Amino acid sequence: MSNLETILMAAGALLVHQAQAQSTRHHSPATPDRPNVVFILADDMGYGDLACYGNQYIKTPNIDRLARTGTCFTQAYAGSGISSPSRCSLMTGRNSGNTRIRDNQCYAGGMTGLKINPRGDTTIVRRANLLPEDTTLATVISAGGYRTCLVNKWHLDGYDPQAAPNHRGFHEFYGWTIATVHSNAPYYYPYYRFHGDSLINIKENENDAHVRHNTELSTDDAIAFIHRNKNTPFFLFLGYDAPHEPYIIDDTSWYDEQGEWTANTKRYAALVTHMDYNIGRLIGTLDALGLRENTIVIFASDNGAAVQAPLKELNCGAGLKGRKGQLYEGGIRVPLIVNQPGRVPARQISNLVYFPDFMPTLAALTGSSKNLPQKTDGMDISPLFYGKDIDTDSRPLYWEFPGKQRALRWKGWKAVTVKKGAPLELYRIKEDPCEQNNVASQYPEMLKQMEEMMLQLRTPSPNYPFEGEIK
Repeated sequence: MSNLETILMAAGALLVHQAQAQSTRHHSPATPDRPNVVFILADDMGYGDLACYGNQYIKTPNIDRLARTGTCFTQAYAGSGISSPSRCSLMTGRNSGNTRIRDNQCYAGGMTGLKINPRGDTTIVRRANLLPEDTTLATVISAGGYRTCLVNKWHLDGYDPQAAPNHRGFHEFYGWTIATVHSNAPYYYPYYRFHGDSLINIKENENDAHVRHNTELSTDDAIAFIHRNKNTPFFLFLGYDAPHEPYIIDDTSWYDEQGEWTANTKRYAALVTHMDYNIGRLIGTLDALGLRENTIVIFASDNGAAVQAPLKELNCGAGLKGRKGQLYEGGIRVPLIVNQPGRVPARQISNLVYFPDFMPTLAALTGSSKNLPQKTDGMDISPLFYGKDIDTDSRPLYWEFPGKQRALRWKGWKAVTVKKGAPLELYRIKEDPCEQNNVASQYPEMLKQMEEMMLQLRTPSPNYPFEGEIK
């Protein structure tokens, strides 16, 4: 072991020791009414990838059990059609027309860095990052007395190392940042990993060895955090990479008998099932520690399945139009499951909800509402978790990729365009969830009203100026 590696390992150990010491400072354990929060976010998993959402191919028994014994949402929406703006919407409670980060890359400001393309070559891109003045979910919940931790994927740091989760409200961070992941491919078997600001090595994966899969590493970090904080209320955000491309996993044993499947299809399905297995490990830890009734578990995906996914073979989008990167339903409608034994009833509901709702919702669940920022674009949907019915469909939900795509869901309607300069399409989305029948020409007044609402639901951003900026 080199001197540098020894120093890095020691620094990582010191950080964990400090985290353990700090976690003992809170002495009020969680209760069923003021629960721990475990938020699990899959990456690029389609609306139709789970058996509980109709998939007939992929095995997800642990997630299915959460759905079967909890509340399953059929009209839940991500914050955007791709990772960074979707997670920014979730973390800040703002729609993608008001967030700091509105696309994976920005047009001005931010910082530049290298991005590895699928072919292995690199390009220089510009990214925005969350700033110190941005209030995050962790900022709100930690101010309410919770210990907070983000494991694995953050994707809101741009290329600024001082914008990592532990600099934006989280007490603890174990995972990777944008600036390092591109020198660490493939990230499914990483050699480098952050513990706070300390970059440590996963010795088993040295020299590109495929020994410790990142889904396992992330689950181990999450379980260790739970053990350290079993006697204090905690907020754990577990952002898995699975099943984001490139689809790298050596164990595809769940699907080796599927002779007609391509290797890509087997690996995609295996990434989902492997994640499901590890979610089972995490839930088992909560059970073993007697924390399940005091913990609300939330599962979702950050956007729809990617174009590289076996969309047709496995029906990843459940027949919805579009995929990741688009504001059609296949890009933004996602599974959402909420589970807390004895508190959250077993039911399936169709209420219209989306990622900005989690800022006021988790604040209410953790008794942290007084810490909310003055402006959010979401509403407290926690009554839906506990069997009550509230009106979530009367308010408009808005998304955009600045200058490229726009979408609005309101009541039974959806207006959307996914091409720069193209006219808005209009769908009666409740009757036409797969967006097959564009009725814009039949309802011009409705389309006009919805376009006016779009203008009111966004603000200009210095990071995303574009020709013909909507004022």
